[in-house]
Amino acid sequence: MAGIFELQLSVMATRPIEIGPAGIRTARNIERLRLARGLSQQQLAERCTALGRPMTNTALSRTERARRRCDVDDLVVIATALGVAPAFLLPVSLVAPRG
Repeated sequence: MAGIFELQLSVMATRPIEIGPAGIRTARNIERLRLARGLSQQQLAERCTALGRPMTNTALSRTERARRRCDVDDLVVIATALGVAPAFLLPVSLVAPRG
């Protein structure tokens, strides 16, 4: 059974990370707000770590460039470190209004 599990992990690890439109907009919102707050990636990563969610500036950089998924725990701590509600970092809409 362990051999099957290990095989599944190795197959899963080779799949590229696919981040959709909501993830890309969230990543851009994180960067936009970080810059508006005058924070470097290192400073924001340190704030996240101080809040109990260890994060490196490399992880934050990859998140902002949509090269790393931002899970809900990351979203909450990043938003807290930036002084906003997590919903503020999410896209308002992914659908263009009709009419």
